[in-house]
Amino acid sequence: MYEYQKQTDAIHKIKLPSTINPAIWDRSVASSGDEVGLQVYTHFVGNESEIKVSIHNKSGKKLDEITGKVYGNRFKGTYTVSNKAKDAIYFEAELKKHKLKKKSEEMKIIPPITITNLKWSQQEAREGDILKLTADISGVPDGTEAKIEIYEYDDDNAHDFITRFSVLVDNSKVEAEWEYEYHEDTDDIPTAEETEKGYNPPEYFFRVSIGKVYGESGLLEFKDWIEIELIDGAGQPIGGEKYILYLPDGQKRQGNLDENGYARVEKIPPGKCTLEFPNLEG
Repeated sequence: MYEYQKQTDAIHKIKLPSTINPAIWDRSVASSGDEVGLQVYTHFVGNESEIKVSIHNKSGKKLDEITGKVYGNRFKGTYTVSNKAKDAIYFEAELKKHKLKKKSEEMKIIPPITITNLKWSQQEAREGDILKLTADISGVPDGTEAKIEIYEYDDDNAHDFITRFSVLVDNSKVEAEWEYEYHEDTDDIPTAEETEKGYNPPEYFFRVSIGKVYGESGLLEFKDWIEIELIDGAGQPIGGEKYILYLPDGQKRQGNLDENGYARVEKIPPGKCTLEFPNLEG
């Protein structure tokens, strides 16, 4: 606050001192590679005044420099934390023409968070399978909350969200279980003959995130099964009959029914199948 006690019936020339206050980071903790914001507030500094911001390690060693201009008595910038930043960093804002400098408070530098080695417990899954999801975590203490999201993969990156849940980091890992369930009708999956792009089986991946850091797993493929039972007009089983099963991906499986006219075919791609008994008439 500036107070002037002079007569009111005269013109007075008043010089208002320029100042910088405050100079601040937008957070108190960061890791190398993070993009952080910084702001410098001024008083009585004209628009387009040039400003220089130098970033220093706690020891005072200069790391980087940002230049810009003040508008509306404020300068707002961003800085990607250097991998040379150690322990803590601060910045110093300088308005050279105004002969002003101001240091910020220190921002603590912590090891970067890494999320690696994301794995499904198996590469293929059927309805009802209990899958284990795991990932290695570094840069955060045990007990930190991590978020797991599961998506159905899409070639155009328009992945379909399936579910989300949270887990805690334990012994530098996260681990969770999820019961596989296909949420749509497998008959709606286009076969190889019904689409120009070819058969595209449902595939899933999961994402583990802590704050803005995340990692993604490889793909999990959905495998289905089919049961075949052949009976005559009287309801009696027809055993030993040869069958040909045409799969939605264009492949085929063939075999023979057992003595009870039954067969179960495992690990087939989900979708519409066509069944043929080549030795039967009608």
